[in-house]
Amino acid sequence: MKLSQLFLLSSILVSVTNLARAEEATWKDTSLSPEARAKALVKAMTQDEKLQLVHSLYAVLNGPKKFPVPKGALGSAAYVPGIKRLGIPAQQITDAGLGVTNPGGDLRPGDAATSLPSGQILSGTFDPKLAYEAGKVTGAEAFHKGFNVLLGGGAVLVRDPRNGRNFEYLGEDPILAGNVAAQQIKGVQSQHVVSTVKHYAFNNIETNRLKLDMKVGEKEGRESDLLAFETVIKKGNPGSIMCAYNKVNGDYACENSYLLQLPKKEWGYQGYVMTDWGAGHSTVKAANAGLDQESAADQFDKKIYFGKDLKEAIAKGEVPQSRLDDMAYRVLYGLIQVGAYDHPATKSEQPENVATHEAISQKVAENGIVLLQNKQNILPLATTVKNIAIIGGHANEGVLSGGGSSQVTARGGNIKLKTGMQTWPGPESYFPSSPMKAIQALAPEAKVQFAGGDNIQQAVDLAKNSDVVIIFATKWSAEAFDNADLSLPDNQNQLIEAVAKAGKPVVVVLETGNPVEMPWLNNVDAVVEAWFPGTSGGTAIANVLFGKVNPSGRLTTTWPKSLSQVPYPTIKGAGRIINADPGQPMENDSSVISSLSLDIDKANVGYRWYQDKKITPLYPFGYGLSYTTFKYTKITLNNNLSGKNPTMTAEVTVENTGKKDGADAVQVYGTMPDGTTSRLLGFDKVALKAGETKTVSIPLALQAIANYEPKAHHWELPAGAYTIAVKPDALSSEGVKTTVHINKMNLAD
Repeated sequence: MKLSQLFLLSSILVSVTNLARAEEATWKDTSLSPEARAKALVKAMTQDEKLQLVHSLYAVLNGPKKFPVPKGALGSAAYVPGIKRLGIPAQQITDAGLGVTNPGGDLRPGDAATSLPSGQILSGTFDPKLAYEAGKVTGAEAFHKGFNVLLGGGAVLVRDPRNGRNFEYLGEDPILAGNVAAQQIKGVQSQHVVSTVKHYAFNNIETNRLKLDMKVGEKEGRESDLLAFETVIKKGNPGSIMCAYNKVNGDYACENSYLLQLPKKEWGYQGYVMTDWGAGHSTVKAANAGLDQESAADQFDKKIYFGKDLKEAIAKGEVPQSRLDDMAYRVLYGLIQVGAYDHPATKSEQPENVATHEAISQKVAENGIVLLQNKQNILPLATTVKNIAIIGGHANEGVLSGGGSSQVTARGGNIKLKTGMQTWPGPESYFPSSPMKAIQALAPEAKVQFAGGDNIQQAVDLAKNSDVVIIFATKWSAEAFDNADLSLPDNQNQLIEAVAKAGKPVVVVLETGNPVEMPWLNNVDAVVEAWFPGTSGGTAIANVLFGKVNPSGRLTTTWPKSLSQVPYPTIKGAGRIINADPGQPMENDSSVISSLSLDIDKANVGYRWYQDKKITPLYPFGYGLSYTTFKYTKITLNNNLSGKNPTMTAEVTVENTGKKDGADAVQVYGTMPDGTTSRLLGFDKVALKAGETKTVSIPLALQAIANYEPKAHHWELPAGAYTIAVKPDALSSEGVKTTVHINKMNLAD
């Protein structure tokens, strides 16, 4: 080779090397945007490396089918190998609806975690700041354990009070659910962990969830469940979205082009969409519809659709190369934008701040537990009470938790019942936070005795010899099935009725995943809904009962008097586990629900249904009592209703008119000019000392009182007079209101 040729070749090699270094500098340059860095990485990747990013492998240790764990996986929900030469970390993926789970079921060192209270409690705090702190706890514990993708952030609306996963979700209102989920996700992602909002969309029923077709119009969908997802995606910017098992208007959610393109084309979303475990059904259709990552494909789907099959589909021109590039870009963007690329999670030997985390879980519970009834102000209990009878609910041992993929293993291990469902999503489990022990600690001079409740006469005899009776009533809920009805199981209604006749003050503490019927309500003195109160739930319940904490939680699901009041009184197959897991045989029988048309309630989910139909429920959305009283004295609006992004803020003056310090969930509702249902526009939590007055500023979500116009693809505020009111719950006539006149205008989507 001539000297000139060698010089030319050397120059080319130097240029290529410099170019590669320049590109590497681009994706490692933290001063650049996540978009620029992700694009540079995609440009540097081989085809096989891109394909590696778009499907994960099942990675549960000692799972029910004992699948081998991929090399390098920590052992959890799924795993995607990293690409060392490009600095791309492995994706270690964990379930974490309410805390970091141990899906393998075996308690190994480091697997235990803090469980947050259920979603009804988190949303029931009406406190976005507390939701952020709760998210930080889960994100920090995930990062500490080496996980960098967290499957948590439920934004499905509660359309039916029997859904088995309602305890994971954040209530029936899209503005509340969307804003609380957004802050929870931001808290998680502040710890360099991707948070996944789920289950997108209309996963409102668990029965036959792998085949159920949810039928909904575009307008109705955008004004209800999809408004919740729009809010959380725009405000929380989750790294990932998980599409649901069910079909929507005939297409599986994970290959539904309308659903998958909506966040990307209209909401500015740049993260990635992953399937739920077993929700992958195709290669070409799913990829072209907008699916970006197939989850645990090796074990849960019929085949790995986004592996060799996707490579062949691209080679044949059935899926554009640009689609694969976009998939890889979105996964990388999600990792980079939360800091998971620059701050790789590694399993730490240093203990996490357990005391602080469990204190935050307790604070959430204390702020979200709801006081439903308090006759003659029987609560708070005096610490000087002499004889306390505690009956039922395993209250001597712990507090109930929900079952399924969100089940956390508490430090010290869960208390698992040996009766009832023993296989997944069971068994029914309790966290070792005993309300009885916490009550004894707050009333050290009292004689505290316990009866399990199985023997009703024994419970009645104990009650007769007490000064006050606290009955703990429980109803377990779990992923994979819906409750058959709203009744308490196992003769608990009969127990409560019998004990109430003993003539002593009776307080009922409910630990449930959904509303329940209470035929004994008029015969007891107080009712406290503690839902599933989490790791420190026993202490939280005791603090509320004795007034160490003034209850301030509010209902985020309307409680019907009976199933005759709900839009869908019958769910065929409810109470049975049907098509809960991709490994189960598919059933086709007329006794099982196969489709549900949401034409009944449409966008009028929850309290809006009751308003529209003029039905009086047992308890409305937003309801909750306190040991003090609050009064709203003034509401004024600060408006900027010009331009493409009009804004409205309510200044609300609230006074604590009682004799105890407390906190109020300030709720602002709006009614459109046509006088139809009022809708939650904004909210906040304010703490007030006895006699104190404060003014709080609450931004209002104008989309809640706008119409979505499908043909024009925009939100429209009709011209006219809008009533803006602050009131104690969605259906209350109390409070104060004002009127604002708005000219017809469109809202930027």
